[in-house]
Amino acid sequence: MRNWSINLETDEYLESRDLILTDAEKAIRDTEPGCYVNLAIAEVHGNPDTYLVPFLEERFRNQIQIRFVDQCGCGGYVYKVSRLH
Repeated sequence: MRNWSINLETDEYLESRDLILTDAEKAIRDTEPGCYVNLAIAEVHGNPDTYLVPFLEERFRNQIQIRFVDQCGCGGYVYKVSRLH
C-alpha cells in the first residue's frame, strides 16, 4: 500500500482506546516500507503522545518514524508514521 490515511476518530474509536492502538498498529503493518500512513486520532482519549506514541515505538522500534503533523480544529490529532523497513 502506498501513502495513505486512516480515520481513527469514528464512534467505535471514541469508545475504545485499545481499538485505536490495535488498528494503528495494523495500519502501519499494512503500509509498505518507504511509505507512510497518516493516523487521524480522536481527542477524547487525551494526547496520543502519552499512550499511542510509546505503544508504537515499543512495537516497531527502529522500523518506523513518527511525526506529529497537526491538531485539527475538531480537537483530534494527526500523526505521520513512516515505515523505514
